[in-house]
Amino acid sequence: MNTQTMERSRHELRFESLFDTGRAYAFPCDAGGHVDMDSLSAVALNNYLYARAVVGREFQLPSIQSCLACSQ
Repeated sequence: MNTQTMERSRHELRFESLFDTGRAYAFPCDAGGHVDMDSLSAVALNNYLYARAVVGREFQLPSIQSCLACSQ
């Protein structure tokens, strides 16, 4: 695993639902919130694009969170 991949795996971009507490989408990202869309599976890519498209209607603005469990 290279340094860039290691750094990206320590963070996640999280889209929280506006209406359903506990429902969220989370995607691995770097510290700046950039998601490597080429590394996502087809299902994850569709979910990521969907979550981005419905921000403000179904999901809150995404937040960048440290993800200690992601690097294990």
